[in-house]
Amino acid sequence: MIYFDNAATGGHKPDSVVRAVLACIEGVCANPGRSGHALSVAAAENVLACRKLLCRFFGGETWEKVIFTKNCTEALNAAVFGAANALPSSADEALPNFVTTEAEHNSVLRPLFALERAGRARVRVVPLRGGSILPEDIAAAADEHTAAAVFTLASNVTGMRIDPARVRALLPPQVLTVCDGAQACGHIPVDMKAAGIDALAVAGHKGMHAIQGAGALLLSERFSPAPLLCGGTGSVSADPAMPDFFPDRLEAGTLSCPAIASLAEGTLYAMEHMREDAKKVYALTAILCEGLAALPHIRVYSEPNPCGIVAFACDRLQSELFAQALSDGYDIAVRGGLHCAPRMHAALGADAGLVRASLSAHNTRAECDRFLQAVQEIAQRA
Repeated sequence: MIYFDNAATGGHKPDSVVRAVLACIEGVCANPGRSGHALSVAAAENVLACRKLLCRFFGGETWEKVIFTKNCTEALNAAVFGAANALPSSADEALPNFVTTEAEHNSVLRPLFALERAGRARVRVVPLRGGSILPEDIAAAADEHTAAAVFTLASNVTGMRIDPARVRALLPPQVLTVCDGAQACGHIPVDMKAAGIDALAVAGHKGMHAIQGAGALLLSERFSPAPLLCGGTGSVSADPAMPDFFPDRLEAGTLSCPAIASLAEGTLYAMEHMREDAKKVYALTAILCEGLAALPHIRVYSEPNPCGIVAFACDRLQSELFAQALSDGYDIAVRGGLHCAPRMHAALGADAGLVRASLSAHNTRAECDRFLQAVQEIAQRA
């Protein structure tokens, strides 16, 4: 199969990642932070090593504020609801607001609008302009009552990017920046300190080369969200409240040691290969964008990008059926539909959905050529 669905989950895992998962299951299958025996201590050391790696790779301020989650969605929920729950409540104060954009995934939109429906906050949505989200528009939507600006670093629909450093420079100082790094992390450099990012949500199973179940939330020193979940931490167990220190404050329950081990090895792999891989992925997306644009009945919505995302539509066939035809007739894996980002599709005028091919550095020019031939044949037959 030609696997062009890497934006959903990375289809190829480095050998070092696979070995780390197996070693964790076979050799250190214990609960970190819950016991004092050798296996538990070894598991805790592996978890700590991954925290430190992620902190270094993403320019975090302290490893204590590297929080493990099961995916990027959980990380974003922890940041959004945690920010809202940490706000002071007063009947005399205006309702806080959150600024977000039309480019966002439902992992951002649904938590924010849940707060609005509950009467706890207002949501301001910045529109798409010329296929892009402008930092100036994000900043213009913020005011003295804005708690946070929540936005993606790279669109999961088109690969369009937002510059977090530019957003931070334009925002009022008190506004937190919460960034969805699902499609960016592992593909492009992200430096939290340099860009002024207060919360970075990471999907380990995509550009970071880890297995599913490996997510993370990295926080700045000034951002201390309230707990989203409550439960066992292995620390201060006599206290009925969650600990007030990190990472325990946001990590309730047993961590997935195999997933974290895979994320550690995936991070090491990204440290070594990211820049080279980004150049290759950019070149492959350029081939697809140019080739698709030359085909009749096909409209391309992406530009060449290092995140590997190329979205298009066929005016003869809906996106889900086109994706199914690629799978059934050509053994090519892509995704059709709304990609959990309905406002982005509406802003693009593609309410019926798009076909998304998402590449990794493990894909080849020959696969791109075969894909373009398949698209041409399906569009002709439709």
